[in-house]
Amino acid sequence: MRAVVVESDRPASVREIEQEFLGTGDVLVDVAWSSLNYKDGMALAGDPGVARTLPLVPGIDLVGTVATSASPAVSPGDLVVLNGAGVGESRHGGFAERAVVDAGSLVLVPEGVSARQAAAIGTAGFTAMLSVLRLERDVRPGDGEVVVTGAAGGVGSVAIALLSRLGYSVTASSGRVDELGGYLRGLGATTVVDRSELAEAGRPVQRARWAGGIDSVGSTTLASVLAQTRWGGTVTACGLAQGADLPTSVLPFILRAVSLAGVNSVDAPVELRREAWARLATDLDLDLLDSMTTEVGLSEVVELGPRIVAGSVRGRTVVDVRR
Repeated sequence: MRAVVVESDRPASVREIEQEFLGTGDVLVDVAWSSLNYKDGMALAGDPGVARTLPLVPGIDLVGTVATSASPAVSPGDLVVLNGAGVGESRHGGFAERAVVDAGSLVLVPEGVSARQAAAIGTAGFTAMLSVLRLERDVRPGDGEVVVTGAAGGVGSVAIALLSRLGYSVTASSGRVDELGGYLRGLGATTVVDRSELAEAGRPVQRARWAGGIDSVGSTTLASVLAQTRWGGTVTACGLAQGADLPTSVLPFILRAVSLAGVNSVDAPVELRREAWARLATDLDLDLLDSMTTEVGLSEVVELGPRIVAGSVRGRTVVDVRR
């Protein structure tokens, strides 16, 4: 079978592998689709922070049909999706025509969602939904503006689409306002601001602008969002595109009762995965999802890796592993 393989002594490439290469697990999946995420770009470059074992088949998402199963949770013929759970990082992932996985993280693709759309949602959309689930505990539509940073990326794009459909007023923060303003408004953003408004360090408490936020950038951007969040607001953190540091103080938390909620899609329990996917099936405009999705073949993945890390890929990119 064909697979993208990252090795320690040569660049990532598409090559032929045997099924034994994939390791052990209780479910064998015939993979139809994967997707390209920021983490995948890092893994394709051999970044040890993501590619934790080498050689490695990257791809933190996979969608396909169960070929064989030793678990009662899924049966041959089931259409399943897997996001995170270590695939594409510490074990072989979705950039191959087959995958050997554990049943504990598999979710049946919901009725009405195609295999391609499930891949387009992927870890980015799954993470966005987890962020929305956490945000809506404290922030209601009508409470005020919700800011989404890294808005043109996969998490940001799906988050805007979800929030706007749920009735929230969304401000999108992007570094490519002139180029992507129309795209972001088309997803449902009411306002688009340049990321420079949030990217620089400032006072730990600033003029209150946001009822809440979804941040995939980290560093001074997240600090600025926290500093500008009003009393009782909640901000979710799910990425570090700008950096892993957080140069803030306790002041937003003790003066404005702001909550910072971490979102981890990799280790989410299966019950939460099912809840998120059920909500995605009802709350995400699938036509809008299709409009933000680009399709590539397995042979194109390697060259796209540096582009997604550089932030020059917008929306979602699905990978047809069969071509």
